[in-house]
Amino acid sequence: MPLLFEVKVVPSSGRNKWVLEKSGKLKCYLKNPPEKGKANKELIKLIAKALSLAQGKIAIVSGATNRNKLVKIESDFSYDQLLQLLGIERQKSLLE
Repeated sequence: MPLLFEVKVVPSSGRNKWVLEKSGKLKCYLKNPPEKGKANKELIKLIAKALSLAQGKIAIVSGATNRNKLVKIESDFSYDQLLQLLGIERQKSLLE
C-alpha cells in the first residue's frame, strides 16, 4: 500500500533539514533552487536515501511547481516510520 503525505519545501535554504511544524505538517529545507526541477529532484533523493529505497519508488503527485507537495512512496512504510527514518521525533501529546 503506497504512503501519501504532504510536505512543505523551502528551496535555496543552504541546508538539508527535516522538521515537523507545530501544526503537524512536515517541512523540508533544500539546498537547491526551484529551477528546472532541481529542488524536486533533491527532495526525492533525500527521501530515497533516508528510506533506503530506489528513487523510482518516490513520486511527487501534486505540487511540482508549488512549495506544498503531495508525495507518494511505493512501499509499506507508515507515516510514523517515515518520520523516524527522517530523524524526526513526533511530540507526544499530554493525553497519551
